[in-house]
Amino acid sequence: MRLITILLSFTLLLAPRPALATDSPVEGRVVNVTDDLVQVKLENDEVVTASHTYSSQSISLSPQIGDAVFIASNTSPDPIAPPYIVTDFSRTRPLILLTIIFLVVTLTITRFWGLKSFIGMIFSFYLIFKMLLPQIMAGQDPVLVTIVTSLFIIPATFYLSHGINKKTNSAILGTIIALIITGLLATFFVNLAHLSGLASEEAGFLFAFMGETINIRGLLLAGIILGTLGVLDDVTISQAAIVTELKDSNPKLTFSDLYTRAMRVGHDHISSMVNTLVLVYTGASLPLLLLFLDTSQPLNVVLSSPIIAEEIVRTLVGSIGLVLAVPLTTIITAHFVARHR
Repeated sequence: MRLITILLSFTLLLAPRPALATDSPVEGRVVNVTDDLVQVKLENDEVVTASHTYSSQSISLSPQIGDAVFIASNTSPDPIAPPYIVTDFSRTRPLILLTIIFLVVTLTITRFWGLKSFIGMIFSFYLIFKMLLPQIMAGQDPVLVTIVTSLFIIPATFYLSHGINKKTNSAILGTIIALIITGLLATFFVNLAHLSGLASEEAGFLFAFMGETINIRGLLLAGIILGTLGVLDDVTISQAAIVTELKDSNPKLTFSDLYTRAMRVGHDHISSMVNTLVLVYTGASLPLLLLFLDTSQPLNVVLSSPIIAEEIVRTLVGSIGLVLAVPLTTIITAHFVARHR
């Protein structure tokens, strides 16, 4: 789901931007650099002078001629300070280029199926930003809203990507059951560990901005469910495909034969998946891990800190749901295909 969120943000970035305002950064391109000042050409061809050094922190972005940057009004009390300041680089174009490369590679290799998957991704986009997020912002229960949204996303994306057949039906059923188990486990252990959902800086800022309107703990649970859903597609479809291929290659195989042979592959799938999840979460949390490594606090104190405990619960609960999805989907698919030659 992170990829979906990132891709949708590109459409927002492509929207027309207003002329330079006093309260919001606008994009421009550096046309000249002199010491701590740059000249930036805006989209309306206006050229303004801006500082690229934060006076309070003495941090320079060091932009070069041709760089796309964001500038905003300079709030420094210094009367001789330039009227504008460079706030950051604009990364819109490289991100759009990377997205185009992703689409070209995907569609070149998968062709028609890749196109249908992309349509399903856009549909998921639409539901998340038009159904999920507005309902949560309106104060609805994040877990309930996420579950309802998932019930729309799962069949639409599965059928678009993999077609309407017994394999897809089995994968959908296995995904829903695994998602329910994940939700129950997440609810139990989030409550058992007394997690508030306020460990991250973003959650704290959201709570300060929205107050009691949003259930922050429910938002943590919803994030676990939605994140698990993003990986379940691969797990369940893979197992369902293994079972159907076994049945097609040897129609005489019984339910027991199908389950036993498919789970031999499933065991390898689980082993590689668990290792992958550990490395992915570790890679995403390297700064945090280094921060806690350089501390004199006992291990139990470190593990009990909200930010660490939250990530552990998120990782392990999601992993349990993914691991259980393998035998669940295998049993369901073997049951379906064993009844039909």
